[in-house]
Amino acid sequence: MHKKNKASDVTRRDFIKTSAAASMVAMTPRSNHFFAAGSDKLRVGLIGCGWRGTGATINCVESSDGIEVVAMGDLFRDQLDESLTKLKEGIPPDNLRVTEETCFVGFDAYKKVLLSDIDMVILATPPHFRPVHLKAALESGKHVFMEKPVAVDPVGIRSVIASSELADRKNLAIVAGTQRRHQNHYLEIMKRIHGGDIGEIVGGQCYWNMGALWVERAQSNLINKKKHGWSDMEFQCRNWLFYTWLSGDHIVEQHVHNLDVINWAIGSHPVQAMGMGGRQVRTGEEYGNVFDHFAIEYEYPNGVRVLSTCRQTEGASARVSERLVGTTGKTYSDSGNCFIEGQNPFKYDGPTPNPYVREHTDLIASIRNGRPLNEGRRIAESTMTAIMGRMSAYSGRELKWDWVMNASTLDLTPPDYEFGDLPQQPVAVPGKTPLV
Repeated sequence: MHKKNKASDVTRRDFIKTSAAASMVAMTPRSNHFFAAGSDKLRVGLIGCGWRGTGATINCVESSDGIEVVAMGDLFRDQLDESLTKLKEGIPPDNLRVTEETCFVGFDAYKKVLLSDIDMVILATPPHFRPVHLKAALESGKHVFMEKPVAVDPVGIRSVIASSELADRKNLAIVAGTQRRHQNHYLEIMKRIHGGDIGEIVGGQCYWNMGALWVERAQSNLINKKKHGWSDMEFQCRNWLFYTWLSGDHIVEQHVHNLDVINWAIGSHPVQAMGMGGRQVRTGEEYGNVFDHFAIEYEYPNGVRVLSTCRQTEGASARVSERLVGTTGKTYSDSGNCFIEGQNPFKYDGPTPNPYVREHTDLIASIRNGRPLNEGRRIAESTMTAIMGRMSAYSGRELKWDWVMNASTLDLTPPDYEFGDLPQQPVAVPGKTPLV
C-alpha cells in the first residue's frame, strides 16, 4: 500500500530556514489584503470528528475571516453528530454550511469529504489513518491541516514524506498540529538558541509525564458496550488511544510535541536511540496493548545526548517540558513559559496569542498570499523520532535512524478495514519482541 521513499538528512540550516519562514508568517497581521477578488471564502472539510478535530475546526474558524465549514466525515455517526452539535454551539451559523448531504460516515468517509466542494481539509482521525488521508487530500488538490502525529510506523512515515514532496510540486500547504511551532515564546527562544545564545548544544531532556488520560475514567463503560455488540474493530477504533496500530502508543501520540521541540532546537533528527519502557499500572483489557511509561536516550549528531521520558500514571508527579544545555547557557521551555540562564539570560514576557488558533492563522495566510507552508517533512521526522524510541523500548534493542527510516518494514495496517474480528496484538516484551 505504501511505497518506500529514502529520506535524506535535514541539516540545521534547513531547520533554521524553515523556522524563520514560519516566524515571518506568524508575525504577519490578520488582514483582508490576503483576500483575492471573488475568492474571499475558504471552504473547509473535517475528517475525524473527535474532540480534537472539533476543536481544530473551531480554531480554524476563529483564526481568519471568510472560513466556511462545509463537509464532515467520521467512522461513526454518533461521533459526527456530537461534533456537529458542538460546532453549532462554537461557531457562527454563517461559518457552518454543513448539510445532511455533506455528512459522511464509514471507512470511506474521507473520500466523500474530499469530493465535496472544499479548498482545505482538517485531518484529525487516529494517527494510523493519516498517511492515506494525507496522500488522498493532496492528490485531490486540497490544502491540509493535519493533527500530530502523522503515522504509527516507518512505512507510514515514508508515505508522509512522499506526500510532502507532492505538496511542494502542487504548491499546496501542509501545517501540522504542533502548536509550539506557532507559539510566540517558543519562536523567540528558538531564535536565540539558533543565534548562539547558549553556545553549542551539548545535551538536554524532554518530558511528558502526566496523570491518567481523560478517557480512562470511561473505560469500564467501553468494555460494557463491547459486550453489547461491538466488534473487535469497532471497539479498538473507539478505544484507539490504547492500541499501537491506531495511536502509535503515547510516546508517539503525545510526547511527539516535546521531541519536535528538541529536533527543532538542535536542527536535526537523532542518529540513534536506546529505550526502555513497560506496562506496570495500566494492565487491564481496557488498556489495549500500549505501555504506560517510556525512557529513551536519543543521540544526535556530534554526540549530543537527550533523555526523553513520558508516563501516564494516576497519582504521579507531572512534568511536561524541555531543557537544553549549551556551552554558555541553558534553556527551559513548556507550554506557558521559557527562559535562558547563562551568559545571555532571557525570559519571554511578550504577548501570548492562542497557538491552537495561530497555527491556522499562519496556514490560511500562507495559502492566501501564495506562499503555502509545508511542514510535512519535519513533522514526519519528529514522528519518526518517537516511533524509533517506541521500537527500541518494545524490542529492547538500540536502533539507528538510517535503519529505521530506510530498512524497517514495520507496517501496522490491519488485514481489512471492516467491522469484524481483529485479534488484539500482544503487549510487547523487551528482549523478545522482534524488530521488523
